[in-house]
Amino acid sequence: MTKWKAQLVTHKGEERIVVYFEKDDTLTARLRSLGDARWSQQMKAWHLPDTIENRKRFKLPLPDESNSSSAIDEQLEKYRQWLSIKRYSDNTIKTYTETLKSFLTFFKNKPIQDIRHEDVIRYNYDFIIKNKLSASYQNQVINSIKLYFSTIENRQLEVNLIERPIREKKLPNVLSKEEIKLILDAPSNLKHKAMLVLIYSCGLRRSELLHLKPADIDSKRGVIIIRQAKGKKDRIVPLSVKALEMLREYYKAFRPVTWLFEGQTKGPYDERSLSNVLAQAVAKAKIKKPVTLHWLRHSYATHLLENGTDLRYIQEILGHNSSKTTELYTHVSTKSIRNVKSPFDEL
Repeated sequence: MTKWKAQLVTHKGEERIVVYFEKDDTLTARLRSLGDARWSQQMKAWHLPDTIENRKRFKLPLPDESNSSSAIDEQLEKYRQWLSIKRYSDNTIKTYTETLKSFLTFFKNKPIQDIRHEDVIRYNYDFIIKNKLSASYQNQVINSIKLYFSTIENRQLEVNLIERPIREKKLPNVLSKEEIKLILDAPSNLKHKAMLVLIYSCGLRRSELLHLKPADIDSKRGVIIIRQAKGKKDRIVPLSVKALEMLREYYKAFRPVTWLFEGQTKGPYDERSLSNVLAQAVAKAKIKKPVTLHWLRHSYATHLLENGTDLRYIQEILGHNSSKTTELYTHVSTKSIRNVKSPFDEL
């Protein structure tokens, strides 16, 4: 009698039952007769749809109702509520719940209470690595899973046994002052120009700009108050004299009420629309680089450094928790490196 072994797998995005056995024409014929049985050259085995009938046939455990789609949705809602109570940002809540949903769905045939750190390692390899997802996504998944189990499930996974990706050391993308001027001069619409000018001249994040209110502009002190930014921190940033003049001109023309830059529905200006404003300005300036709004912030910090501003002040202005984050700009600043003379010039 031919020995066989069946197990549940995710193959090419489908839930399948794979059956391993030594070559046996009779068993092969029986598998073919079950319908939708396929041979996998990769697994060197036959596999069938993951159905209740096939699970019974191959003596595999039936799906646990405690981890059904409705049960997963219930856990996600508990997690979402906890994150909201703790005042996590909307973007973080969205990211953490989506990554947790992907993880729990991957193990939908396993009760949540039985999930261990070995399962996170398997998910890392069988889903994230095989699908060539980014290292940042991998870290987000691990952070989300760790937080979920320690809060909602009230138990700790052995996180030290879960491998994290090596952190990529990428330099910030920086534009020259000439390129910045071309981009900021490009928009003919005063609101569009003012938004881009403020992001560069104050080193703002996109969300910080869009959540500014008219009262946050302190013209007498020459600063802008950034309220509850990343990390739920308030800070002040210096306001350029030229930027203030433009803001006064903008205010007279548009008379914003609640938000400094309002959209058509009087809510905050739309994030995607702001990205489109930049894309149009970059195209009009005939710059071929894939410029994003964050490039303006990086460029501001680098230009401050090249002008001699102390790193400690730059850290405060940008709202960085760690000085190491700010120190990245020393690697892209050309102020000192341009003074290095190449020996080639002496040949």
